[in-house]
Amino acid sequence: MLPQLFYISIASSCTYLLIAISFSIIYSTTRFFHFAHAVIFTSGAYFAFLLYKLLGFSIYISIPLAIIFAIVLGCSIENFIYKPLRKKGTSSIVMLLASLGIYIFLQNLISMLFGDDTKSIRSGVVKEGINIFGARITPIQIVIIITAIVVTILIIQFYKKTQLGRSMQAVASDRELAEYTGINTNRVILWSFAIGSGLAALAGILVSLDVDMTPTMGMKALLMGMVVMIVGGNNIKGMVCAALLLGFAQNFGVWYISSQWKDAIAFVILVLFLLFKPEGFFGRKIRKQTV
Repeated sequence: MLPQLFYISIASSCTYLLIAISFSIIYSTTRFFHFAHAVIFTSGAYFAFLLYKLLGFSIYISIPLAIIFAIVLGCSIENFIYKPLRKKGTSSIVMLLASLGIYIFLQNLISMLFGDDTKSIRSGVVKEGINIFGARITPIQIVIIITAIVVTILIIQFYKKTQLGRSMQAVASDRELAEYTGINTNRVILWSFAIGSGLAALAGILVSLDVDMTPTMGMKALLMGMVVMIVGGNNIKGMVCAALLLGFAQNFGVWYISSQWKDAIAFVILVLFLLFKPEGFFGRKIRKQTV
């Protein structure tokens, strides 16, 4: 039983990490909670379903195309809604409300086009997972784990070694100062939406291959990703630790208590960190200075 819980916890942690990284990339440059990111996560799965199940494309073509379509959707939201609002000096609360409105509209559009019932991208006979040390892990869970590791390493290297990555960090640190130094902040933000949306779509597709999909799947996933980002202090190393903490706490908590407590465990962890370590893992406390 314990090895099985271990594998499930690792797979859950890797899913949360992918979502957290995708959300963090956008949040860091925009500094508002892009709730419509939840529907980008969902759209990746449904674009893949449309291409693979309804239009008959190969799964190996459907997944990359679905990610591209989700990137276009995410960038369109930034270009045609958020960017004009920023130019007008719109407050963060209005941006948040606009994001919620986009999420509600697009989620209902998905429900109208595809229905509210559970859909599946998987095809063929469901087989037992691979037996490793007496526990079963499915091939798609292995793919999720490997993908999360690879994406994490690539994002770290992207921030360290590319001009765009360094520009994104500069905008995240101080947007006005970045503009003064000649960085095109709107271009950087658009790139952050492209990368974040692509990763969210990839996470949505992997989750749908593992546990199927519904039009409302995105919000719960986003909330877990946000918990990981906040507890992790919005840095990659911290988010890895936060994802592992959340994944293991939820799955072992469900084993000891009840499945209905799974989401509550995540928010108990969030509240405890906000109370006792608000800077998150590896974060630095902000000290007040007198002038």
